Amino acid sequence: MPFPQTRLRRLRATPVLRDLVRETRLDPGDFVLPLFVEEGLDGRSPIQAMPGVDRLSIAAAVAEAGEAAALGIPAVLLFGIPAHKDEEGSGAWDDEGAVQLATRAIKDAHPDVLVIADLCLCEYTSHGHCGLLRADGTVDNDSSVELLARTAISQAAAGADVIAPSDMMDGRVGAIRAALDEDGRSDTPILAYSAKFASAFYGPFREAADSTPSFGDRRGYQMDPANGDEALREALLDVQEGADMVMVKPALPYLDVVRRVKEATRLPVAAYNVSGEYAMVKAAAAAGYLDERAAVLEALTSIRRAGADIVITYHAKDAARWLQ
Repeated sequence: MPFPQTRLRRLRATPVLRDLVRETRLDPGDFVLPLFVEEGLDGRSPIQAMPGVDRLSIAAAVAEAGEAAALGIPAVLLFGIPAHKDEEGSGAWDDEGAVQLATRAIKDAHPDVLVIADLCLCEYTSHGHCGLLRADGTVDNDSSVELLARTAISQAAAGADVIAPSDMMDGRVGAIRAALDEDGRSDTPILAYSAKFASAFYGPFREAADSTPSFGDRRGYQMDPANGDEALREALLDVQEGADMVMVKPALPYLDVVRRVKEATRLPVAAYNVSGEYAMVKAAAAAGYLDERAAVLEALTSIRRAGADIVITYHAKDAARWLQ
């Protein structure tokens, strides 16, 4: 005879059953707050497509990291926007670049805040692609990987606690791991964007990071949204190359992939609740179509329930306040 549901509900409310019934609960310590740091900016510059999110000066990024820490958010993820771009994306490995300067300033002011440095060339290249281009306009994987490894060394030297390659070049995790080890930074962990899909949900980010490709798209090196098996293979390859943590991006349309990656790798898994997911909730809430607080907490809970240990989200500060 099935256990009566009404009785089960009553029992769940008792202290003993609350301890036995395993439920997913959110905590600010689960979150990472992304920050956009713009070289040469004074103060803040609002991002129209992402209400409540700004491009930040170095000083503003330091203040934002401090505010996040006070709310119990342990880490920030830094994206840099350079003053000048070129074909190679040389601003990415500039020791005085936006991410490097912000990293040093945040670590000086808030030593306990974990700084995760996003590693990609797309914000720094004049063409907006994530690597160097051949004459025919396709991305040159191998030469791009060399520059990514160079950038990783620069970011780690600036004090980044975690390096997070998001470019999706083949073999880049192994090359970055080897470069960090050779530079005496074998303890610097890598959070690999392993299952990064060619998604329609990145639109607002491209305004925020000024990284829209000047031609074509990124489907040649990002993943087919219909192919979950490939995502699993890529995550396992990154683990073999030395990734300490892996990521699924975006989060909400790919919760099944989050679960599969967690079960296959048994490593810490991050899921990125991306700009389009954020903007949709903000727009619907502004129109009065849904309760923002309830919708955000439900969405973030679903990401954790799917198996994500780390949730990268622009909602982090609001969610942390609501959870208090």
